[in-house]
Amino acid sequence: MRVYVPLTLPGLAEAHKAGELGPGPLTAYAVTPGLREWYVSDDIEELEYAALSRAAAGSLRLLAGAPETARRRVVVAVDVPDQDAVADPDGALVASALGEVRIASAVPLAKAAAVHVDADDAVADVAAAAEALGAADQGDDDAQFTVDGADDHELLWYGVQEIPNLLG
Repeated sequence: MRVYVPLTLPGLAEAHKAGELGPGPLTAYAVTPGLREWYVSDDIEELEYAALSRAAAGSLRLLAGAPETARRRVVVAVDVPDQDAVADPDGALVASALGEVRIASAVPLAKAAAVHVDADDAVADVAAAAEALGAADQGDDDAQFTVDGADDHELLWYGVQEIPNLLG
């Protein structure tokens, strides 16, 4: 199963140094039954993109909690055995938990298929979104508009061998 693990650039640096994503448990996003039902699609590419987008939102939450961190969302796409990615059955149709899975233990970075990172031109919008996230969570429509502005930026695809260049 392909899962998408939200990180920050320092989190990616730690994973690169350790050779693994972890320690567990890890929160990741995947094409779960709840995600399939919510998006009502049979197109696996659309569903994978939805899971990636959920992970990008998770990365934004990590950035909101770490104001000193570079304002670029980071998501690592990793392949794990199906049984290792466990969705909470009670959260299957809870909007905030769509596609969320838990992975009990660390995952070797060698299992990563790709890294997705914001381009430099997204930094200002991602920074504003991270700052507005708390107010958006409280129902502020203007703040939600700002948070949604980060979604206007597609994450760029990088091969795992490019991680040192992303960190340097």
